[in-house]
Amino acid sequence: MPTLFEGNDEGRHHQRTPTIPFARTWPLALRFIKGAIHGAIILPVLLHAAFAVLIVALDHNVQDLGLPASIVFRNQTSYNRFWDGRNYLTVIITSVRNLTRSFLANSHRHPFGDRIETERIVRVLIATLYATKNHLRAGWGADIIPGTAINPSTGNATLTPEYSDLLPKGLYGCDDRGLGLMLQLTFFVEQYIKKGFDKGWFHAPQASQMQVQLNGLVDAYGRMETIRLTPIPIAHLIHQKQVLALFGAVLPFALVDKMDYWAIPVVSLVMFTLYGIDGIGSQLEDPFGYDRNDIKMDFIVEDIRSEISVLLEEWKRAGEHGYDMFVGKRQSVDGVGGGVQIGDFGATNGAP
Repeated sequence: MPTLFEGNDEGRHHQRTPTIPFARTWPLALRFIKGAIHGAIILPVLLHAAFAVLIVALDHNVQDLGLPASIVFRNQTSYNRFWDGRNYLTVIITSVRNLTRSFLANSHRHPFGDRIETERIVRVLIATLYATKNHLRAGWGADIIPGTAINPSTGNATLTPEYSDLLPKGLYGCDDRGLGLMLQLTFFVEQYIKKGFDKGWFHAPQASQMQVQLNGLVDAYGRMETIRLTPIPIAHLIHQKQVLALFGAVLPFALVDKMDYWAIPVVSLVMFTLYGIDGIGSQLEDPFGYDRNDIKMDFIVEDIRSEISVLLEEWKRAGEHGYDMFVGKRQSVDGVGGGVQIGDFGATNGAP
């Protein structure tokens, strides 16, 4: 009798038909689909390959990389905002000076009541400088009580001594309704120009030139507001920061082969330069704040206020004594002595 393992049936229970013909005959090194892990790792492998391509490209062309041009573009754009802001502030100051000169020069012989009106409007002109500065810094206007402003951090009214003796009595602010104090004050100036023309203080061409000065003041104010409220697009800033960080990450790979340990100070110096340029652009982007590199608006405005205050004092003196402005004797500031007299013009102008 044949045994279980005799003949062709020997070991048959250890065999089965393969599901994929000849699959078991392929070398494992050539198998890429079934049972392989390639599909799960292909993406990170491609990313590392792309990174290697970038390193090789930097190694051969690092001097030609366009990143510095991007950094300089942002820096130049920010400096243009700084320079334009300073020029527009000069336009406002020039307009205030011209209007003050015209108002005082044509009114020092007027009756007392008209002189009071002129002094009030000159103080309003000084207030426009403070209103411009505070508006650009989000220190909103004078709310109901002259001499108060809104604190940008708390939203509460706070005393602002710089407005003292400048704003018309009874003035209330409209910042809560979207009207800036600076534009509000220009209505008083235009009304004064109209009143002066109607009373014959100014002839038509002169009143027209005053109107041009006032329009230029408002135009410069609007352009400064545009700079303040229109930042550099965030997409540009994000992309620049990311490219700058990537450049700093791969630069050592491009330099280490040729410079060895000298690559460390070289990379530090390069990144110090690029990050410094980027930081300067960041500070100059909004030039109206309190940073050391911003426009010195506090100093400039106070200087103009002192200048106009001297004009007002001289205008009052000339009106009280019948002098022309800046001629004849004047009292010294401390009340001691007669002050400085440049020329003896008093006799030729009928001064005692």
